Amino acid sequence: QVQLAESGGGSVQAGGSLRLSCLATTNTRRSYCMGWFRQAPGKEREKVATMSTGPVNPFYADSVKGRFTVSRDFAKDTMYLQMNSLKPEDTAVYYCTAELFPCSARQMDSPPYWGRGTQVTVSP
Repeated sequence: QVQLAESGGGSVQAGGSLRLSCLATTNTRRSYCMGWFRQAPGKEREKVATMSTGPVNPFYADSVKGRFTVSRDFAKDTMYLQMNSLKPEDTAVYYCTAELFPCSARQMDSPPYWGRGTQVTVSP
């Protein structure tokens, strides 16, 4: 019911910035939460930043607080992740995810809808 397509990944040096985008295509009138997860080789999947059906109270992992900002353009059905002060440990495949309402940013742990992912590589 929700298809997701990420863009904006790439390679950058430590301290640099990248912005990821995710376009959502849906055939439902239901609202939905959206979020970013990431997975690095040999590591568990990590919830990075998520947003509820409105623009308030997004969730951020402690590892990215103060450096990453998640936002949504509801008119364009697009979510963004602005990543600043990138570190080598941010290297991972970043996935856009979605969960239909009822949902919440903090409880969005196993969203049913996933994009294909986009690689982010941060070199020292």
